[in-house]
Amino acid sequence: QVELTESGGGSAQAGGSLTLSCAATRSPSRYTNFCVGWFRRAPGKEREGVAALDSNGPVNYADSLKGRFTISQDKSKNIFYLQMNSLKPEDTAMYYCAARSNGGCGLGRIPPYNYWGQGTQVTVSS
Repeated sequence: QVELTESGGGSAQAGGSLTLSCAATRSPSRYTNFCVGWFRRAPGKEREGVAALDSNGPVNYADSLKGRFTISQDKSKNIFYLQMNSLKPEDTAMYYCAARSNGGCGLGRIPPYNYWGQGTQVTVSS
C-alpha cells in the first residue's frame, strides 16, 4: 500500500512557476517496475496525463508540456516533484500524483494507476 499526498499548488500568474510535491508513505521502488505519474483535470475536461517516471528517471511527457514541465524524484525522501515553468492559463487544473507497478509508465487511462493522491489545485491567471 502506497499513500500519496500532493502539495505545492496555488495561484500563479502566466509565465510564472510552481513546484508540486508528492510525498509517498513508502517508496514505490519497493514494487516491481514502479511508475509515478502526474495527471491533471481541468473543469469540464477529462483527466490528462502530464508526466511519468520510473526507477531510471522520466519516461513520458505530454507533448504539449514537454519543455515546460519536469518530473523528478528525491529517492531518499520518497518525494516526487513536478516543476512547472512558463505557466499558462490553460494549465489551470487539479493536479494528481499517482503510482503503480507492472503497468508501464504510459499516460493513458489503461492500465489504470493503482494509487492516487487527493490532488492539489493550480490556478494560473493571465
